[in-house]
Amino acid sequence: MKLNWFKTKKEASLVAAGKTAEILQAAIKSKDSATLVAATGKSQIEFIKNLVKDSSIDWSKVEMFHLDEYIGLLETHKASFRRYLKERLIDKVHPSKVFLINGNSKNPKEECKRLNKLISAKEIDVTFLGIGESGHLAFNDPPADFKTAKSYTIVKLNDVSRRQEVKEGYFSKLSDVPKQAISMSIKQIMKSKNIICLAFGKRKAQVIRDCFTKKISPMFPASILRKHKNAFIYLDKESAALLKKLDFTK
Repeated sequence: MKLNWFKTKKEASLVAAGKTAEILQAAIKSKDSATLVAATGKSQIEFIKNLVKDSSIDWSKVEMFHLDEYIGLLETHKASFRRYLKERLIDKVHPSKVFLINGNSKNPKEECKRLNKLISAKEIDVTFLGIGESGHLAFNDPPADFKTAKSYTIVKLNDVSRRQEVKEGYFSKLSDVPKQAISMSIKQIMKSKNIICLAFGKRKAQVIRDCFTKKISPMFPASILRKHKNAFIYLDKESAALLKKLDFTK
């Protein structure tokens, strides 16, 4: 793992997008294709803008999987992750194949089985994601399941994660936020050859310190990234405020 600190999220997002483009280019050069796992959230917005602008990426050779999605939320809802990805990424660059999570499936367990079968045959070149205020990766809230071998699972969302969605304006009140989601598992995330992780803002400072200085634990889900040799963490001044310079050498 490598921690990268920048003064602003704009600068961090630009460098992270450049690193992601470099990884995709290398995969395409090596095997004539690349597979990407895409996340959503406010920390990803500037990053995705930069990624979309990068003309060096041959998106006709990139396949894309979806990290997580609420159960029971219409795609037209402003909090829908499918909507987010279509508007900001998919409809702009048109990847060769896109595998989205159907959060409106009448049978979420069957939807997980469908996704598990699809991703089982794939080598993931790069996953980009963020760290929630609960410390979660995808929707794996603490205590996160570090052991399940399933690639996608149904998870319960804790109130920290649900309140974050209200604070960020995606829902008007806590009772509107779904209590379950389909999420990529920790083990599947860690299978990715490269991980690009972005976390910005002072609201993330405490959880960033917990995840990167305390014992690796399901209570701090993002702490598992410290076990991945190609996990690149991009922080701004505010999210890194409680870290010491020594922490950036780990």
